[in-house]
Amino acid sequence: MPRPRTQPLLLLVVTVFAASLSASESIGDGGQVYIVYLGHLPSTDASEPEGFSAVEFAHHDLLNEVLDDGSSASDRILRSYKRSLNGFAAKLSEEEAHKLSGTNGVVSVFPSRTLKPLTTRSWDFLGFPQTPKEELPLEGDIIVGMLDTGVWPDSPSFSDEGFGPPPSRWKGTCQNFTCNNKIIGARAYSDQSPLDDVGHGSHTASTVAGRAVANISFDGLAAGTARGAVPGARLAIYKVCQEDGCDDTDILAGFDDAIADGVDVISFSIGSSFPNDYFNDAQAIGSFHAMRRGVLTSASAGNSGLDGGRVCNVAPWMLSVAASSIDRQFIDRIVLGNGDTIVGASVNTFPTISNATLAFPANGSCDPEDLVGGPYKGKIVLCPPQKSGRLTSGATGALLAGAAGVVLVTRAPDVAFTLPLPGLTVTQDKFDQIMAYVNSTSNPVGTIDRTVTTGNPQAPVAASFSSPGPNLVTPSILKPDLSAPGVDIIASWSPLSSPSGNPNDTRKVQYNIISGTSMACPHASGAAAYVKSLHRDWSPAMIMSALITTATAMNTPGNSNTTALKYGAGQLNPAKAHDPGLVYDASEGDYVAMLCAQNYTAKQLALVTGSNTTACANGSTSGAPSDLNYPTMAAHVEPGKNFTAVFPRTATNVGAARAVYDVKVVFPIEAAKDLTVDVSPSRLEFSAQGQKLSFAVTVSGVAMEEGRVHSGAVVWYNNEHEVRSPVVVYAITDDDSQENGV
Repeated sequence: MPRPRTQPLLLLVVTVFAASLSASESIGDGGQVYIVYLGHLPSTDASEPEGFSAVEFAHHDLLNEVLDDGSSASDRILRSYKRSLNGFAAKLSEEEAHKLSGTNGVVSVFPSRTLKPLTTRSWDFLGFPQTPKEELPLEGDIIVGMLDTGVWPDSPSFSDEGFGPPPSRWKGTCQNFTCNNKIIGARAYSDQSPLDDVGHGSHTASTVAGRAVANISFDGLAAGTARGAVPGARLAIYKVCQEDGCDDTDILAGFDDAIADGVDVISFSIGSSFPNDYFNDAQAIGSFHAMRRGVLTSASAGNSGLDGGRVCNVAPWMLSVAASSIDRQFIDRIVLGNGDTIVGASVNTFPTISNATLAFPANGSCDPEDLVGGPYKGKIVLCPPQKSGRLTSGATGALLAGAAGVVLVTRAPDVAFTLPLPGLTVTQDKFDQIMAYVNSTSNPVGTIDRTVTTGNPQAPVAASFSSPGPNLVTPSILKPDLSAPGVDIIASWSPLSSPSGNPNDTRKVQYNIISGTSMACPHASGAAAYVKSLHRDWSPAMIMSALITTATAMNTPGNSNTTALKYGAGQLNPAKAHDPGLVYDASEGDYVAMLCAQNYTAKQLALVTGSNTTACANGSTSGAPSDLNYPTMAAHVEPGKNFTAVFPRTATNVGAARAVYDVKVVFPIEAAKDLTVDVSPSRLEFSAQGQKLSFAVTVSGVAMEEGRVHSGAVVWYNNEHEVRSPVVVYAITDDDSQENGV
């Protein structure tokens, strides 16, 4: 059975409709690659010599116990995880994997999947100004780990001019790569070099922490100053993705190294179409061990919103980031021979194509094998929706056939794709208009102009491709957590990849415009790094809480067809996040209690934590996942039945020592007939910074009809702060989600 792969977010932009999870690739006669997760890393002797460690010996001994075909562990083990977490990747048969999974000391055994890697204006749109000079030294002590496709170090975004040496605590290294005082670490796994030959990793890294670079553009489009959230921060690069995806084995190795190297924040713009059980998911495992070391993982919510997928990266100890638009969009148009103008979208900086013949493929297919050699040279090819669902196949076919231009049908009209030839994407109804003209004349012609920039006054609007909730693993934890700019974002690029990602496109650019939750994630990662630079002692949960509770609500006219299950708490607001007033903190023990309530076993959790004193060690599974001290609240209720859900919460005062907060409950009028929300107590009076006060939110209601979703908020406020916690009540099945635009 082929091995599923996760993919980086560069491919998300160009192949937003492609499946982000393929089957698992078979590895010779030795079976397929499995990850054997053993949980907590036992203490090792710091004086132990380099080379084959005691942990690796233990991995080999464990595997040798189950092998009975004459082979040895040294033939099978591909990688040991031994720096921050405990486990190994090995080639196993299905029977061997099953036998290992029942062995004492093993938390889980699961096939290695391959995932997908799922700017000038975006930070200004978020109201986040350039870093003042006095704050740059604070940022310089922050290290952001980028698990992605590598980096192109020669981009001006990664200059180290004016930087001092790396923080003394840094333990990383540079493998086959020349680092500087900006990029202070670089590792590669399946590849020999951390150099970015895809572009995706350079784009995300510069969005997080790129230097301010003036006068950049994509051939005149999106002109301005490109910058990251924390231009003074350091970058550590972990190349876990190749052009064809990101293997779980490499992803877990990247987490293992990044945590041990000493990063403060991990940015993970990688995802799949659906979430997985936490202990069968490399990024959930890696981010759990990161959380234990005080490192927050910010991750993409996924790009399968148009393909029936669901939000991925849903573990409550990681931040899941949806994509939304900014107040700028790129439009293109084709002017037909009858004078009609059809408006679509693209990033098209080619010269205008004037009065070219419009050609519709005889069999309706624009795949290269159907167009190459056909009568399309110099014409504008009209491509209906392709069976593969991929825009790239039609664009490639038109390019290789010598066409002058191309018009493609898209289900994502909010995204401007970069094509390898002059062209644009249009919706099906507009394509039908073009075809009506073609069928009305014997000489159909059209003119494709260059792209122009326009405003988008309804922004932020949830991106069509952004994967929606509900959270399929823990329904009472709202995911995604929040939204950030992920549509038409310009940032650094690699000259080893064309701007369209098409190998037949010979153009090279320093900065490129792409879309995806891969682009949204680094905005949140950068904001998290900014908060961390000002509050070095804050836990990952406190930073997450600050970002979530200060997000700007997105229940606006532009989002009337979606709910918080699509965009979470709303749009990231980094300027407010450093001073949230109150935060909802959670420790490793709190997450373990949630896992216990979700029927993970005491044995599993003891292995993961290295302690037998877990919440369910005595067989107790009291409580519910909704008891987790999370900054949002979600209730999945059964359609047609009355319900009551209780959310106990504890707020920590991180503002002025003496502070009083009152509460207000905000829900749309139409929710009143279904819901009653009570908060007790209704006032919190703090007398010291760091003081914790508890309250409970009780949501009750009459039977909700199937498919109904109500989004509101509980807001603690005073004259200085508003601490907003979204509350979502939903009575939907998985099949209902797409029908109701969530």
